[in-house]
Amino acid sequence: MLNIPTTEERLGKSPQRLVRYFVLTMALVYLGLGVWLWVAADRPTVPGLIELGPTARRVLGAVFMLYGLIRFIRGYHTYFRKKATLHDNE
Repeated sequence: MLNIPTTEERLGKSPQRLVRYFVLTMALVYLGLGVWLWVAADRPTVPGLIELGPTARRVLGAVFMLYGLIRFIRGYHTYFRKKATLHDNE
């Protein structure tokens, strides 16, 4: 069998490095969308888009903000928090 190094071995990088930043970016996108929906609730809608009333926009904005916050916290804990070792407890 050929002894060809993998891409990760050649580059010295893990694909998880990109995944963790993508997860946080998407969380910020959800937060931004939620804030935008909340702030734009009293403005008139653009014709041709989904027309929602102000209450529906605020509810949907709150849902997006909550979801984005949950995704951000879970992504941070999964990818950026230091792992506890046995030596930390001593």
